[in-house]
Amino acid sequence: MPLYKRGSIYWVDVVAPNGERIRQSAGTEIKSQAREFHDKLKSELWRLSKLGERPRRSWNDAVVRWLKEQSHKATIETDKIHLRWLDAHLSGVMLCSINRRMIDRITEAKLAEGVSNATVNRILEVLRAILRKCVNEWEWLDKAPQVRMLREPTRRIRYLTRDEAKRLISELPPHLADMAAFSLATGLRRANVTGLQWSQVDLDRKIAWIHPDQAKARKAISVPLNVEAVALIQKQLGGHPERIFSYRGRPILQVSTKAWYRALERAGIEDFRWHDLRHTWASWHVQAGTPLFALQEMGGWESSEMVRRYAHLAADHLAPYADRLESLMINN
Repeated sequence: MPLYKRGSIYWVDVVAPNGERIRQSAGTEIKSQAREFHDKLKSELWRLSKLGERPRRSWNDAVVRWLKEQSHKATIETDKIHLRWLDAHLSGVMLCSINRRMIDRITEAKLAEGVSNATVNRILEVLRAILRKCVNEWEWLDKAPQVRMLREPTRRIRYLTRDEAKRLISELPPHLADMAAFSLATGLRRANVTGLQWSQVDLDRKIAWIHPDQAKARKAISVPLNVEAVALIQKQLGGHPERIFSYRGRPILQVSTKAWYRALERAGIEDFRWHDLRHTWASWHVQAGTPLFALQEMGGWESSEMVRRYAHLAADHLAPYADRLESLMINN
């Protein structure tokens, strides 16, 4: 039976030229539309088999497949936000119709909202990734248009000095002060600190661990705990049965609160985010001589490129070469 119903929706039952049987929803309650969908699907399957033609796919088809295959990504919710914005520009558009001019219009539309080049680039990165999948893996396109990124200013690494860190912690309310100090001691991301559970720490071995589904790179992270980190965890005993950091018996979900920003202002610290505590931890480690490969493992970075951002802070090994040049100048 080529057409049948499941509930009120028509489905089609088609046998492809290669013998494969395909059952697919027509997405309609109207029989004539379902019949049209059936005939179109059967025609596309024949042309694909006999003439080697690819079926025409829409941007919506690509988005559905992307979300299904990338559901494991730590940043999938951010992708969804970008895709919802792109829907106004690409919904219903056939993939083969997406060209350089259309992408430029998308770029201009986002810039018109007054956002930064970096914000525009995050949207363009998702668009580019999907188009590349269409070419390289799904074979839905022979080629994809080039997605040109906008120039972004190089962001310097923002970190605190020891004195600044002490001032900030002294100005924070106790529950945030403990979490900030723990972040400086371990380098853990905000979500990993707020979500850390008692079952994830072993104080005897002085170690904590982040499960793969909690890590940005989706790989387990082993976190060595120094004396300060252990003391901060012990301080939380009796606060909450599951979560380590809590406030008045409840888990802490937000840290970038009014209390955080007011403490920064009182401490005289500008242009500083909670995530910069992680930058501070990494910077202090490099300045203390921790090798970059060790820092990468401790911080759970997937790429060594991310760790090289801190390499310029470890120039001690270059000092002998600088002194050598100075002695030559003196001898002359």
